[in-house]
Amino acid sequence: MILLVTPSDRAHRCAQALKENTGEEIVVAENLRQAATQLRSDSYLAVVLDQHLLEAEPDEIDTAMQHLGTAIPVQVNLAISGLDRLVREVHAAVERRKREEAAATQAAVGTLHSELNGTLTALLLHCELALEVPGLPPAAVDKLQSAHTLIKKIRSQLETV
Repeated sequence: MILLVTPSDRAHRCAQALKENTGEEIVVAENLRQAATQLRSDSYLAVVLDQHLLEAEPDEIDTAMQHLGTAIPVQVNLAISGLDRLVREVHAAVERRKREEAAATQAAVGTLHSELNGTLTALLLHCELALEVPGLPPAAVDKLQSAHTLIKKIRSQLETV
């Protein structure tokens, strides 16, 4: 979902062009106060801010920006920008955000994979050492072998991720 913040008469046409070219739902706010309300109630992929508003309502900028969350702000001058330029800038910003998000996710998965792999190795080693203890009751051996098998299964599942 994309939030378009502009008092422009062209807001509907801009919203329609953005929707057609991004496939995202577009919500229009006429001023920064309405934008802040929308940002508090929903999560947005991007927030397109008309430069005219930023100049006309400087006191409201901080309030709106506090609630951006993970939305990427895109500042455009709708008075001089055509629909093609608006769509290009928003599309580029959204694609950049998606690439950054994918890279961050991949890094987090890699870190988690490394940490879990180390823990699983330690668990496997402890199970193997425990199984070598002489005189273990058969029930304890069965439990340790089951745990060892489950740990190996988790490790193979992690390798496929």
